[in-house]
Amino acid sequence: MELKDLKPAEGSRKPRKRVGRGPASGTGKTSGRGMNGQKSRAGGGKGAGFEGGQTPLARRLPKLPGFKNINHVEYLPVNVKRLEETFEAGDVVNGESLKAKGIIKHADALVKVLGDGEITKALTVQVDKVSASAKAKIEAAGGKVEEPC
Repeated sequence: MELKDLKPAEGSRKPRKRVGRGPASGTGKTSGRGMNGQKSRAGGGKGAGFEGGQTPLARRLPKLPGFKNINHVEYLPVNVKRLEETFEAGDVVNGESLKAKGIIKHADALVKVLGDGEITKALTVQVDKVSASAKAKIEAAGGKVEEPC
């Protein structure tokens, strides 16, 4: 047996059906599409995934895994170590002063002071939130934390 002797199994290969080629072809006139209606037209019929007007499964399922809390508030973290390096004793730490020193980009951004590092200068901190450890360190250095923290 050689490559030239190989043939497909009998009846496995059928000629392509040429539709719309006259009444003698068996698929003339309406080309096997029946009479009128959406599915008889060119480009007619519903798209893949159409579920009769019901919202399709692909749109009912979420795009990404997980869940996004719409009430989540994002704070920019600033450590007391950074305040120690950047500010002088007696300075007021607020949005404007943090922006002026280049620590944050926008003065109206929400800021939370965290307790990483040590602080020796007495500062007045007026930001949105202060962690308990940062508050203890600031007050131990002689500074004060003012509301709305």
